[in-house]
Formats: sequence, structure tokens, C-alpha cells
Amino acid sequence: MARNEEISLLLDFYGEMLTEKQQDCLEYYYNEDLSLSEIAENEGITRQGVRDSIKRAENQLYDMEERLGLVQRFEKMKEGLDEIINCVGIINDYNLHTISSDEISRNTAKITSIANELQAQ
Repeated sequence: MARNEEISLLLDFYGEMLTEKQQDCLEYYYNEDLSLSEIAENEGITRQGVRDSIKRAENQLYDMEERLGLVQRFEKMKEGLDEIINCVGIINDYNLHTISSDEISRNTAKITSIANELQAQ
């Protein structure tokens, strides 16, 4: 995962645990792609102050993830749901070409629907 994506995801999970200024700096830097100078101007602090705030916030986010592991669990669940959907597709294809069971078709459709709902959350 690219660093920008990783920080954005960590921010989604743990951002509320940061100070408002840290949240703003990370949002500007990673999600709005502003430079340190632009953020400094917006926030009324020095460029070095912005950099320090971002570095402290990044360290806090990584520390929270190391302790809680919510992003890792989220990614693992996402991968599991993808695998479930893939397996259901294989079962459904097999059913359509060999068995033609309405019950299997209904159940594979139901499993796919549930997995897609969980992925959308």
C-alpha cells in the first residue's frame, strides 16, 4: 500500500484521537495534497511547525495501529470477503453448467449479496 493511502486509512480509523490541528495538517497534506508552505499559510504557523505536527501525528497513528490493529483487521476482512465472493462465483458457475440447482443459485446469490453489503460498509 502506498504511504499516502496508508496514512489516509490510518487517519480514517484513528484521526479522532489526534488533536484538531494534527488532523487538519494530515488532511491537508495527504488528502488535499497541499504543500507544507500552503498548510503553514492556512494554519498561521511556520512550515517547520507543520512538518513537526505531521511527523508527530504520523507516529501517533502508527503507534495506535500497532497497539490496536484495526486497519490490519479491516484489510484482512476485506481480503476474506473478496475470496468469499470469488469462491461463490466458482460454485455458481459450476452449478449453472452441471447441477442446475435452484437452491444453490438462491444461496450463492444470498451469500454474494451479504458479502457485497459488508464490503460497502
